[in-house]
Amino acid sequence: MAKIRITQVKSGIGASKVQKRTLVALGLRKLNQTIEHEATPQIQGMVNKLKHLVKVEEV
Repeated sequence: MAKIRITQVKSGIGASKVQKRTLVALGLRKLNQTIEHEATPQIQGMVNKLKHLVKVEEV
């Protein structure tokens, strides 16, 4: 399975409660923080909901 690198580029302050919880579930807690996850359908679905707050790169 491929890995993806997710970086939070915008603040979650104006986001909905569900989007804030999704950021925390992904492991993003600070601005410009980068994490790596396996590219599973669950993770990709979370990223699609947050596409305006995060930047995604394939590793």
